Amino acid sequence: MFFTRRGDDGFTDLLGGGRVAKESLRIHALGDIDEATSAIGLGRALAQREDTRAALLHVQKDLYLLMADLATVEGKMAGQQRLSESSVAQLESIIAEFDGKVSIPREFVAPGDSVAGAAIDVARTVVRRAERTVTHLFHEGEGANHVMVTYLNRLSSLLFGLARYEDAAAGAQPTISKTIEE
Repeated sequence: MFFTRRGDDGFTDLLGGGRVAKESLRIHALGDIDEATSAIGLGRALAQREDTRAALLHVQKDLYLLMADLATVEGKMAGQQRLSESSVAQLESIIAEFDGKVSIPREFVAPGDSVAGAAIDVARTVVRRAERTVTHLFHEGEGANHVMVTYLNRLSSLLFGLARYEDAAAGAQPTISKTIEE
């Protein structure tokens, strides 16, 4: 069966026991990250370059670790977070790898110069929303940690760069939406 009926009362299970209302901020954060993972998957499916696809798959796997950490009842992990500082370091390595491959305009870029780039830009905005929700949880002390916030912040930067990288793969020049005044 594709359903269990366990959520029919408006509550859902957390890993390690316990239930929480589906409208709780934690469940909103999980939904935002789930949506981000799906949006990244669309970008991965549309990407022209294999290294883009590999980077996107890597971060999708990391986001599942982040969701598992977020969905675990506080106190049940006892220092065993799945997403760690080394995950952030690996993400920064991926960013550094692409840094030499893509040219980032100094001006504001209008998304939409290629299908893959536009899809990755949509994923970036969903990640930014997830970052805001997880940051709220972190500031409220409700199951989020600084690694989650840092990871999502770095991820949005990677996605911006990958969108430009895929635009270039499609032969598109960036459409400047606004020039930065110096």
